Amino acid sequence: MSDIHIRKSGQAGRITFTRPKALNAMSYGMCMAIDEALRDWADDDSVQLVVIDAEGGKAFCAGGDIAELYDTGTKGDYSYGRRFWRDEYRVNARIFEYKKPVVSFMQGFTMGGGVGIGCHGTHRVVGESSQIAMPEVGIGLVPDVGGSLMLALAPDHLGEYLGMTAARMGADDAILAGFADCFIPQEDWPALIAALEETGSAKLVEDAAQPAPEGKLRGMRTDTARHFSKDSLEAILESLEAEDSAFAAGTLKSLNRNAPLSMACTAEMLRRLRAEGPAIRRALDLEYRYTFRAMEKSDFLEGIRAQIIDKDRNPQWQYAGKAVPAQAVEDMLAPLGADALTFEEELS
Repeated sequence: MSDIHIRKSGQAGRITFTRPKALNAMSYGMCMAIDEALRDWADDDSVQLVVIDAEGGKAFCAGGDIAELYDTGTKGDYSYGRRFWRDEYRVNARIFEYKKPVVSFMQGFTMGGGVGIGCHGTHRVVGESSQIAMPEVGIGLVPDVGGSLMLALAPDHLGEYLGMTAARMGADDAILAGFADCFIPQEDWPALIAALEETGSAKLVEDAAQPAPEGKLRGMRTDTARHFSKDSLEAILESLEAEDSAFAAGTLKSLNRNAPLSMACTAEMLRRLRAEGPAIRRALDLEYRYTFRAMEKSDFLEGIRAQIIDKDRNPQWQYAGKAVPAQAVEDMLAPLGADALTFEEELS
């Protein structure tokens, strides 16, 4: 496949995104190719670890390729999207639960589906250009691909802030929030990858780590803890609106751009994950409840229209300017019954 290069090199299984002009956006076919490789290498003794990287300087993977999702959804065909998300989430779980080290090198944009591939391994490397984000609320979705797990585990309710504002994280921010493990200058990556291929030892990554330049999130933790610890979108908005500060003003500006239903569901998802005990399969199951219903009942298609198709940046959100009913959140996150996401057959 021309969009992704999968091979064995030395003692490493190698996965490289090779469509830099499209910011390495991941198609369904690319996702399934990764899944097949991981299955093949799981019991291959010649593969000691897996290395995932990408061509180009702008992006590791800027997200899923959503053109097909929009095209099918606007025609009333929701089955393609449901299959895409279901199979993608199974791959996310496979990476998280993989028995061998998985090393990812995430330059530039790592967003959405890219987070699901790059941020669930054992050694997640960021550099000077890294910009990691979960921007789904801007298109009417919720943080998915297992991203809700990391958001729920982030300290001082940074998870709610990141998931509801779609803020981008630099290297230090990503390490603080649990989306990355170590900072290594990008000029050192090629030699390190070659050494990983030669030795099969992931400890080389830990040995090469350096302190990251301090990011913006460390100075915001008191603010995020104060405002985003509230138990609903409305309570968070009320808290921010009551404060005259640069943080409150900037955060409200970000929140006002995003889909209210998506933000309300994000807050509830993170609350449930903390209460029930954060776990990858639980997070993916909860995310799939939303995405399974997204085309039919959420603002997803409208968000894609406004941001990607027509590019008018003027989405008509269904709860714009008013409170999101608690029942609407409950409906989007209700169990799916026979349609629930399953893992046992695929990950046994």
